[in-house]
Amino acid sequence: KVAEAKRDTLWKFVETVGQIDYDESQINHVHARVTGWIEKLMIKSVGDSVKKGQLLYEIYSPDLINAQDDYLLALDTAKSAGNSGRYQDLVRKAGLRLSLLGMNEKQIQQLADSRKTQYRVPFYALQDGIVKELAVRDGMYIQPSTEVMSVVDLSKVWVIADVFENEQSWIALGQKAEVSVPAMNISGIEGTIDYIYPELDPITRSLRVRVVLNNTDVSLRPKTLAKVSLFGGPNKDVLVIPQEALIQTGKENRVIVKQADDSFTAKAVTVGMMSQGKAEIVSGLSEGERVVTSGQFLLDSEASLKGSLMRLSSGHQH
Repeated sequence: KVAEAKRDTLWKFVETVGQIDYDESQINHVHARVTGWIEKLMIKSVGDSVKKGQLLYEIYSPDLINAQDDYLLALDTAKSAGNSGRYQDLVRKAGLRLSLLGMNEKQIQQLADSRKTQYRVPFYALQDGIVKELAVRDGMYIQPSTEVMSVVDLSKVWVIADVFENEQSWIALGQKAEVSVPAMNISGIEGTIDYIYPELDPITRSLRVRVVLNNTDVSLRPKTLAKVSLFGGPNKDVLVIPQEALIQTGKENRVIVKQADDSFTAKAVTVGMMSQGKAEIVSGLSEGERVVTSGQFLLDSEASLKGSLMRLSSGHQH
């Protein structure tokens, strides 16, 4: 049997496994910017869900009390001085200090309206999410270096997948991926490769790629294993032959070509990508040449026995 070398488009379908992970850009690390004592902690445990604007905790902080007193003093001074520009600047700076220490605009306005210092200042969630870590309890003394908690938005998640070293040439940013999570009976979630890690894992010799998934409809849980299908290509207008026509020896790839006079010749070829039962031929063959797809090993070994890979005698034609 023979087949012609012809132009075609090749796609690659890489199946691999990965792990669902947090989208690290969606993690909000909550630190107080003052020293003080946590009071009225509203979060009880890791895994609690949090809504944007929800009260997280209140803090008793001498620093914050002093900053509020300074702000009120600046307001009073500016008022008694007839709101001149110089004193207005003092008010602005005192308000900015409160803002930098973590109070929001609404709280600062409330302070200006009520003229009453709050001794326990509430702090609110900046985003929706799930509590990933919780490092404090009611009554604990904290400093700015203390991570009170971290909150992660799970509306997007990452899937970190491993691709074998020899398949890395197929992988490119922006390619489509399809993710299934057998443990949760979920399949066919579409995602996109948004990052390819710059180095191979030295132990597994695999390349890590990151797929971003929207997680609004399904509740994908980080650290769950997932099956990942990546679609490489398309590589258009490449010269291909059926993969079974290749004689792969380890040192080189050969094909047996049936010539116009029905004799056979062995040719060394350089192979590119292999996919869908087809092999790309980078060099060694021309379009339209006929390669043997069955019986080629017999012909090849017979040629080798006769000490000539180049020409088979006409007595051994099909």
